[in-house]
Amino acid sequence: MQNIDLKFMRLAMAKAQEGISQGQTPFGACIVKKNKVIACSHNLVWKSNNITAHAEMVAISSACRALKTIDLSSCTLYSTCEPCPMCFSACHWARISRIVFGCGIKDARNFGFNEMEVSNLELRRLIKSKIKITSGLLAKENITLFKFWQNQVKAKAY
Repeated sequence: MQNIDLKFMRLAMAKAQEGISQGQTPFGACIVKKNKVIACSHNLVWKSNNITAHAEMVAISSACRALKTIDLSSCTLYSTCEPCPMCFSACHWARISRIVFGCGIKDARNFGFNEMEVSNLELRRLIKSKIKITSGLLAKENITLFKFWQNQVKAKAY
């Protein structure tokens, strides 16, 4: 774990907190290239009525627009929670080099989300992806985001 990883994970967490304050769920993602933030977003599923508007998907779309390319090689995605299979697939297709996440898919499932319990490590093995994975960065703090979200009046999982 490097200090730079902590910095960018905290940015993803701040985005998740921003999303919670707007009635969204506790997911945030930040895409970085050469230590520069390219895109940072929170989940927009409820706001957009779009089940695919996960924080990672929104950040990937924003990063592709910002860089004017679909090739995000040499980028790192920081996510408050382990990316779901859809988001991991998008990372693979975008050629994201590295994923750093906080809490795991099982944690999201424990808070009521309809997650497929397939880990990023298992997906990487199955599809022979070259994405480097760093798991558990600030995991306890990210679970605290879920707990905070769960105590909101409008909190609802999908």
